Amino acid sequence: MSSLDTVLAEIEDDLIEVPAGTTVIGSTLEIVDAELAAADMHGVRREWLLKEVPRHAVSLPTFWIGRVPLTVRQVDVLAGPAGIGPPRGSGPDHPATLGVEEWFTLCRTLSEMLGRPVAPPTEEQWVRAARGDDERIYPWGDVWQEGLANMGASSLGDTCPVGRYPAGRSAFGLLDMAGNADELTRTRYAPFPGAPAEVPLVEDWAYSPYVTKGGGYMHARDLARCDRRHGIYAKGEPLALRVVVEHPR
Repeated sequence: MSSLDTVLAEIEDDLIEVPAGTTVIGSTLEIVDAELAAADMHGVRREWLLKEVPRHAVSLPTFWIGRVPLTVRQVDVLAGPAGIGPPRGSGPDHPATLGVEEWFTLCRTLSEMLGRPVAPPTEEQWVRAARGDDERIYPWGDVWQEGLANMGASSLGDTCPVGRYPAGRSAFGLLDMAGNADELTRTRYAPFPGAPAEVPLVEDWAYSPYVTKGGGYMHARDLARCDRRHGIYAKGEPLALRVVVEHPR
């Protein structure tokens, strides 16, 4: 069993600096149409992808983000001090799953322990950490490749230990930004300014108002795209967290 000090040191050491910069977020209607025309996207609905429109640029200050999501072993240690229940997960080094409010509670506890704000990433921070300064489609580049993430045709059928797919690393060296477990952001779903009129203002069928990113082992490769806006639409699906710290030690 890891000690609390060990887990806190692991979280600190795992943080990757993402430098200030401008990142492109979202899709054009042409990108949406091209995606829907792909042979392996049968069953993907146009309204799911229209939430990504329009494409726009955002400028962000420097922040620090976890190289991988928090694990079951780490959250097991943190759960007691945070006053939350134990995490769900398929193994000690697999991504931990908690409910949305439990994740926010854990972040508040980590903020107190580390002495600076800790939170889920915003959607914009998540995309910048995945995409970097270019317009890549997936965290590793523009071409989907089976075997770079635990999802799609090469899904293992369950979560796996974090960091298992180093060749799928993102622009800034983060791992598991596609597949394994959908990741929570602190961005509440809303259409992007200038979105098509048919994009819903709220998703009242979702179990949470927050956008999730990256997809999980049960999802098709579409959710691996940096721009895909997902949510919690089914009970019991894995929901992981990659922490963000906006101030250095």
